[in-house]
Amino acid sequence: MSKVIVIGAGPAGMMAAIEASKNHEVILLDGNERIGKKLFITGKGRCNVTNAKDISEFFEYIPGNPHFLYSSLYSFTNDDTMNFFEKEGIKLKVERGDRVFPQSDKSSDIIRGLSNALSRTNVKIRLNSKVTDIKFKDKKITELMINNEESLVGDYYIMATGGASYPLTGSRGEGQEFAKKLGHNIIPLTPALVPIEIKDSKTRELMGLSLRNVEIVIKENDKKVVYKNFGEMLFTHFGVSGPLVLSGSRFIKKDKEYKLHIDLKPALNLGELDKRVQKDFNKYLNKDFKNSLDELLPQKLIPTVIELSGISETKKVNEITKEERKKLVNVIKDLTYDIKGLRPLAEGIVTAGGVDIKEIDPSTMKSKIISNLSFCGEVMDVDAFTGGYNVQIAFATGFIAGNNI
Repeated sequence: MSKVIVIGAGPAGMMAAIEASKNHEVILLDGNERIGKKLFITGKGRCNVTNAKDISEFFEYIPGNPHFLYSSLYSFTNDDTMNFFEKEGIKLKVERGDRVFPQSDKSSDIIRGLSNALSRTNVKIRLNSKVTDIKFKDKKITELMINNEESLVGDYYIMATGGASYPLTGSRGEGQEFAKKLGHNIIPLTPALVPIEIKDSKTRELMGLSLRNVEIVIKENDKKVVYKNFGEMLFTHFGVSGPLVLSGSRFIKKDKEYKLHIDLKPALNLGELDKRVQKDFNKYLNKDFKNSLDELLPQKLIPTVIELSGISETKKVNEITKEERKKLVNVIKDLTYDIKGLRPLAEGIVTAGGVDIKEIDPSTMKSKIISNLSFCGEVMDVDAFTGGYNVQIAFATGFIAGNNI
């Protein structure tokens, strides 16, 4: 029986350890004081554990090397993930966008399910055990150094150290550094799902405003559409965030100019929205303009829309011209901001970049360079949009890595 050492007790590492333990002695290492530290805070502490869409639809939500993930996602599907937790007694539910959460809305239940499986399969968990060096010879890892003081030797190693976002959870890009030392090419790490900074400081006045059912378009040089989608977003003290924005951030590159276009009423075309505005205006004919938009827009957004429309807030509704009304409609359909850039990598939910997938066998997750090493999860150059896809990738690649030793 071989001794397998799994580095990193996130979703990928835990699943790899569970699977490997069926045929091998397994030690699961993590530098934190508890397992699943990043998983604990995902989905605002609710843990969006996978997505209920047909597995064939997953690939259009994976901008980072989707083809590499065919074997893993079809070997351990979203149905397999859901069945795994149901068997551990964790009831699940499906919400808007097919996102799957524990019925309790507690990420601790998901970690409990994984912990139960680890205990049952006799995985030896070592916490507060940070890998500080990896030694190798003749294309083979020979030993690990733990906390700069202890040598640990295994027959096989699985690296599941995550990306470089949320450094307080232990993901600092160290796995990528170790992989580089071992001879692997590393695709530069960048934030894949991260809030966007806006140049206009006036967005601070909208801080805390959450918008549902809006459409955003991100344009490069205000011409080429790089991202377009419908859903939820949020204004912050530095700009914008929320599911729509996080997914859109994946397409923003350094040293290029981008604009964010927000359609506040995507369900209505210009003509339909104009009729809706006319209906509200008829209702508030003798009111000031600023008091005529309450039924159309969130209260916090009204001053911004009024300012951009160029219509005096104290102008009587019955005095507003057709041209002014058309300008208002255009503002509502196309609220535009200049993008300053992305928030730092440390604030990213997911990291793009990592170990070059050309140097990993997609059907086994084995390194093509080091004979006794496999990778799984975010340490590799794979990433997806929000919605449970990234956690599913972690489970699927962990399953394959653990299964193919």
